[in-house]
Amino acid sequence: MPKLTVNGIEVETPPGATVLQACQMAGVEVPHFCFHERLAIAGNCRMCLVEQEKASKPVASCAMPAADGMVIHTDSDKAKKARKGVMEFLLINHPLDCPICDQGGECDLQDQAMAYGFDRGRFEENKRAVKDKELGPLVKTSMNRCIHCTRCIRFATEIAGVEEMGATGRGESMEIGTYVEKALTSELSGNLVDVCPVGALTSKPFAFVARPWEMKKIESVDALDAVGSNIRIDARGSQVLRVLPRLNEDINEEWISDKTRFAIDGLSRRRLDRPFIRKDGKLVEVSWQDALETVASMMKRIPGERMAAVAGDLVDVEAMYALKALMGSFGSGNIDCRPVGVALDPSVRAGYLFNTTIAGIEQADACLLVGTNPRYEAALVNARIRKRYLKTGFKVAAVGPKLDATFPVEQLGEGPEAIDRWTETLKAAKNPMVIIGQGALARPDGAAILARVRKLAEETGMIREDWNGFNVLHTAAAQVGGLDLGFVPGKGGRDTAAILKGCEAGEIELVYLLGADEIDTSRLGKAFVVYQGHHGDAGAKRADVILPGAAYTEKDAIYVNTEGRPQLARRAVFPPGDAREDWKILRALSDMAGKKLPFDSLPQLRKQIVEAHPVIGAVDAVTPAAWGNFGKEGPVDPAAFVYPIEDFYRTDAIGRASPTMAECAAVKAGVAPGTPMGGKTGTHG
Repeated sequence: MPKLTVNGIEVETPPGATVLQACQMAGVEVPHFCFHERLAIAGNCRMCLVEQEKASKPVASCAMPAADGMVIHTDSDKAKKARKGVMEFLLINHPLDCPICDQGGECDLQDQAMAYGFDRGRFEENKRAVKDKELGPLVKTSMNRCIHCTRCIRFATEIAGVEEMGATGRGESMEIGTYVEKALTSELSGNLVDVCPVGALTSKPFAFVARPWEMKKIESVDALDAVGSNIRIDARGSQVLRVLPRLNEDINEEWISDKTRFAIDGLSRRRLDRPFIRKDGKLVEVSWQDALETVASMMKRIPGERMAAVAGDLVDVEAMYALKALMGSFGSGNIDCRPVGVALDPSVRAGYLFNTTIAGIEQADACLLVGTNPRYEAALVNARIRKRYLKTGFKVAAVGPKLDATFPVEQLGEGPEAIDRWTETLKAAKNPMVIIGQGALARPDGAAILARVRKLAEETGMIREDWNGFNVLHTAAAQVGGLDLGFVPGKGGRDTAAILKGCEAGEIELVYLLGADEIDTSRLGKAFVVYQGHHGDAGAKRADVILPGAAYTEKDAIYVNTEGRPQLARRAVFPPGDAREDWKILRALSDMAGKKLPFDSLPQLRKQIVEAHPVIGAVDAVTPAAWGNFGKEGPVDPAAFVYPIEDFYRTDAIGRASPTMAECAAVKAGVAPGTPMGGKTGTHG
């Protein structure tokens, strides 16, 4: 391992490290713009120049490999003079628009100009002007500010895998853009705003909204898919203004999807902010007392076996636990957290988890996708698969309709008959893995397909003491938590499909929808429907009573991601109007219904949850699950799989309420923004 000296400090670096990384290991800060630790080295901004003894001129530390015996000086007169010269060149064409730039206060160029800039410029020619580019509804451009660091190009090419950004021209005529003007199509395009070190690429929805120092910053987790990306919520007053990624190497690294970042404008639209009761076919605003009394009186009157509850995709663990306890107190086992009917058995935890873990993808050498399109179902999982593909010796095959992936995929076939076609390749791999998605599980034969994939995993050496290559990729933030809690039919209870069938037959008289907008509400028949949620979506449209709840940014809550990792979401703002946290609503309802739940505070509730389900107490950790027998062997329908998500941007009530997501969906579909779009939009339509 090379040893070198940085400012008199001896540093030992791993093989392949650069001088810049050696300086960082020594605790010495070296300014830079083009270097990013997750991107290929470009070495084109020259801001990281340092003095190397016996070298004729300053060296670019980001591109210089660390070698044994090197002596580096980062604060010598020669190094400082070189950086000041580079900064002067960078500012030659940079416009003086810091007061109106959205990057102000968070700008690398501002910070480094303070340290290395000159108090006047010697350049007397006109500044160069560059036409702004149209990159779609999410990324705003001010190309006069661009310093040609090429971070955006490298991110789009390497991380996102959608090679849409590039440079044209040379010298003064060089411009960054999309070659042919078009909207960006990557699901990770918002990360360009984060990697840009100046104000050339900024958030279009956030333009001119607020300054960084005006907002309070809350660390939380995303609930719009099952990845559980770590985020920072920036809020001012009662409104969430921005969501940024938070570093977590095990889950999302430092990226988030566009849906996570930009769907937040849906949080303030179509909100349910007061209780309603349907009278004479119309929803009428009422007090909490009247609404809860109405529901409680119905629950007292109806036998438990004729009541049912379904939990939706955005529900937290605490709310599901409280609802399960309430339904159980009435003797009802008709509960389900699988609104789209996926065939997952909660009795074997390994049978519904992403056992390899997201970070573990990097250890695999062969991956079979069954009925899943990770690019739309879990953009950060897709990015991790691409990261593994960029290294050598990784093969990916898919069973399902043709994928538009960001890595090469061998298409084996569209239906279940193709599942066994890659058996020999998986057997030959050292660490093979399979990912089965909701498109394979949410079919009448889903349990049989699950059993078939389980057998494939066992036969190809995926299940070992040091490796578990069997993975279920969920699309809903609530589903793993619900399965961990056992929010599934009890003995003799009905699942979602049976609940809907019972409603049509008049056998189910009361249905409690906890944020469940994914079910076919036209099949609820004449049942009395209670909808508890935060958006006026499908469930609220059919409801007889509406109880307004809190969105994921408005409560302290636990969510369990697709790996089985419990994480804490923290409240950034308070719910609007009279809306309340979901567990509090259920606790108040239980009191009125004469079935008082045994907790009065969130700590008490969480203590009960952890005592009953210890895995949920292991916050931020993945508890390995024991292997077992799951699935149900039987005949398999040869029909082709159908991927569950047709519209990446509008898979949930928040996304469907978001004008930004509607515009993205319109652009993706080739429809002019503002034009009404028909067809399916959400998860499973």
